[in-house]
Amino acid sequence: MRLVRERFSWNSLLVLACIQQLTMAQAPTFLQDVTPESGIQFQHFSGNSGKHFIVETVASGLVSFDFDGDGLLDIYFLNGAPLLNRSADPQPTNHLYRNEGDFRFHDVTQRAGVGDTGFALGGVAGDFDNDGDQDLFISNFGNTVLLENSGDGTFVRREYSAPHERPQVGAGLALLDINRDGLLDLYVANYVQFGFDRDVSREIFGVPAAPGPKDYLPEKDCLYLNLGEGNFLDISAQSGISDVAGTGMGVIAFDFDRDSDTDIFVGNDSAPNFLFENLGESSFAEIGLLAGLAYDVTGAQQATMGVDFGDYNHDGWLDLVTTNFADEVPTLYENSGAGFFDDVGVAAGLGVANRSVTWGVAFVDIDNDSWLDLYIAAGHLISGVSRLNDTERFEAPNLLLLNDGGGKFTNWSHTVKGDRPERVSRSVAVDDFNNDGRVDVAVLNLNDTPQLYANVCNSTPANHFLNLHLVGQLSNRDGVGCEVIVRAGSLQLAQQTCRGRGYQSHFGSRLHFGLGKHATVDSITISWPSGVEQQIGPISGDRFMTIFEPPADAEQSGKDQ
Repeated sequence: MRLVRERFSWNSLLVLACIQQLTMAQAPTFLQDVTPESGIQFQHFSGNSGKHFIVETVASGLVSFDFDGDGLLDIYFLNGAPLLNRSADPQPTNHLYRNEGDFRFHDVTQRAGVGDTGFALGGVAGDFDNDGDQDLFISNFGNTVLLENSGDGTFVRREYSAPHERPQVGAGLALLDINRDGLLDLYVANYVQFGFDRDVSREIFGVPAAPGPKDYLPEKDCLYLNLGEGNFLDISAQSGISDVAGTGMGVIAFDFDRDSDTDIFVGNDSAPNFLFENLGESSFAEIGLLAGLAYDVTGAQQATMGVDFGDYNHDGWLDLVTTNFADEVPTLYENSGAGFFDDVGVAAGLGVANRSVTWGVAFVDIDNDSWLDLYIAAGHLISGVSRLNDTERFEAPNLLLLNDGGGKFTNWSHTVKGDRPERVSRSVAVDDFNNDGRVDVAVLNLNDTPQLYANVCNSTPANHFLNLHLVGQLSNRDGVGCEVIVRAGSLQLAQQTCRGRGYQSHFGSRLHFGLGKHATVDSITISWPSGVEQQIGPISGDRFMTIFEPPADAEQSGKDQ
């Protein structure tokens, strides 16, 4: 009897394996690598000092934004720099690629004057001076840099010197209007108190490795108030931001409790995460523990790298996802709507990523079915990790996890096609780069060339979409801090505009809504930071719209791009 049961068990396993292989063989291609024909030839450089400095492992982010206002999203790749010998010529630089349509990009770095040679870690784009074009902020191992857009295809560089005894290790950046005065302020997450005089050498069973964040003291973050006319005031101390020190990496600013002001989440590496609640009057209180965001479901602190938000379960509240180290499940913090979050990452199926060190992350509706999926970048930070553990590799496949609409994510990474799927990835940006209504993916890889994936997903019948570009008039021009509710039949989708997300990166300046089978949008409700509430609709789907904030009590406006 036991032999019969064993045979049945083995036969069942064989049948299941055959079904799985058949399913994978028949699976559609969701993302197709189009890098070779894109013209993107950027080469990332982490420093490669041979000393395994900690800053070499955490570089770098990337920025997706429309720098020239032509309606096509361009890409700015951040780069490291030599750490010990700066005499090398030419120096590695950041690179800006102009989008010329149809996944063709042209390197305009030199012409635009954005080839910064600092050791860049994080970046964010936004119109800080409300002049109608997108500016760039860069956080470095060193000073923070502003590249101010002149509006003629060129930028002017301005450097902000930090009043510290040693260069700071900048990380994620966020632009937000903390006091709703119509000017975007700047939050800078800082990592650790690293300096060459504080270098730590490490070997793990004879394998050279970079030190970890616990080998250094944590660093306080910075908050700069925009005073207008290009002037910023450091209010880190008076705002309460510098009351605590952390090992900041990814940052995202959003209104987690929907009380009409913007709060700030900071992912800290191997330390409790921060949630700074906006108390008004340009002051904040750190409530990460009270809100359930400091630790994971087991009460453990995570090696939090990247962070993104989205309403993954259609309940109207924005949830958070963070990436972590190997053997740590990415945390999916579900927003209860009552001021706290619950980590449901394991229950939601994110454990499939626990064998990788994960970095960049993005909520993205890859198939426009209205349910937010996840794209996660992976790659270790120890080049010889396979000598320590034969289940881990330095290069690792990135992950595409599809949302089934019932609270679960399923691994569909096999539907991403390319010649070399395994890299040491760091940051991602998800945006519609060819304006076809489907969201594409760009990936920055450590000491390697990037990857650009075209979304080639086709459903039958086709799923619909809506893409919104918000322009503030009373509020900041980028509409940062807007809450947007889209209704189509029984479908209700919630998003907020932000600047700065993922792993030390920025993407999503235009809001993308997958509508599923709904061809018509019944209404779009926008709550602007100024207090103006705007409603538009009904309108047809499958369109790109620019919506202007109306004056109070004025007629509402929107137009197709």
